[in-house]
Amino acid sequence: MKVSEIGYGAWGIGGTQWLGGDDRESLAALRRALELGLNFIDTALVYGDGHGERLVGQVVREAPQPVYVATKVPPKNRRWPARPGIGIREVFPYSYILECTEQSLRNLGLDHIDVQQLHVWNPEWIHEDDWRRAFEDLQRSGKVRFVGVSINDHQPDSALELIETGLIDTVQVIYNIFDQSPERRLFPLCQERNIGVLARVPLDEGALTGQITAESRFDPRDFRSFYFRGDRKLQVEERVAALRRDLAGVEGDLPEIALRFCLSHPAVSTVIPGMRKVRHVEANLAVSDKGPLNEQVLAILRKHAWEKNFYR
Repeated sequence: MKVSEIGYGAWGIGGTQWLGGDDRESLAALRRALELGLNFIDTALVYGDGHGERLVGQVVREAPQPVYVATKVPPKNRRWPARPGIGIREVFPYSYILECTEQSLRNLGLDHIDVQQLHVWNPEWIHEDDWRRAFEDLQRSGKVRFVGVSINDHQPDSALELIETGLIDTVQVIYNIFDQSPERRLFPLCQERNIGVLARVPLDEGALTGQITAESRFDPRDFRSFYFRGDRKLQVEERVAALRRDLAGVEGDLPEIALRFCLSHPAVSTVIPGMRKVRHVEANLAVSDKGPLNEQVLAILRKHAWEKNFYR
């Protein structure tokens, strides 16, 4: 598949963990993205318990041009990330992977899924038969074209052995200015094995928009109230201020530079920021015309890698 450099991350339009949007606004953003040339949407069965998939399917079915859709099978035990010591039959038993895929197809209203992914991964499952057989059977049936995994938060090396099996086509991984860890081992292996890379969380759940300050407030039901809890907003504000000081004189605002950072690595196939508003779609899609950052700017950004895990 030849996918657009900017893809559509559809977690936010599910409507359960990211508050403040509505379906009409989400549909308008999706449609505008396709008008501007975006052709890849990443969603998941768990986003709004299928609601996100239904919105995506509505727009894809009415689109005049081909649009590629990726989705994900949620862990059966509903635990993110995958925990060590928990067997695959509690998380991704064979029949469950097939059932979830069928449900996603019904939600989307499509006859196939372009990329089906496991929503978490545990390298302890590498030799288990359930995921291998399910992926094989889904591809053989034509219901799924390509298969992959969404790697656990900040654990890019956990998929190295999986890639070596040759049994998956894509990986989805956190990659942004703050978390540059995939560059060390994951990206070189993906390039060597021709694995598609979906770079998720390119704006660090909003931290790299530059809009998060110590005074920011979120609804307690909103995912961001957990992610930015305690003194984390202040930490972000200080890190972003330092980043902006070093970027003084560099063309582009912080979100643009953050997206271009991801696209500057040759291993990255597509970057999937969340976009719920038309204005964000228009700004993000324009980044594709800017090209990669030069080595001088990349050298500045490399100094701002930040080892953290706000998902815990």
